[in-house]
Amino acid sequence: MLQPRTYTPEQVAEILQLSKNTVYELISRGEVIAKKIGKVYRIPQSSISFVFTGMDKDILRAQKKDEMNLEKMDKTIREVRRRVSQ
Repeated sequence: MLQPRTYTPEQVAEILQLSKNTVYELISRGEVIAKKIGKVYRIPQSSISFVFTGMDKDILRAQKKDEMNLEKMDKTIREVRRRVSQ
């Protein structure tokens, strides 16, 4: 039998013995990484183990830093293109 590699917030709440609302709060704070697909969240199995190590928060922080760098790079590219087209 295949074991799920992703879980719903309800399943995670049961696994961690937390309320469903607590799991949604953890998702919104970035302490549990979840992917929203349509109207529902799916939580990777690895995210559950990271709850105890705090690594999800580190991953989220690194992702936000990367996204900020992408914005800076995009701005630089736009500026260079403007100069070249003049």
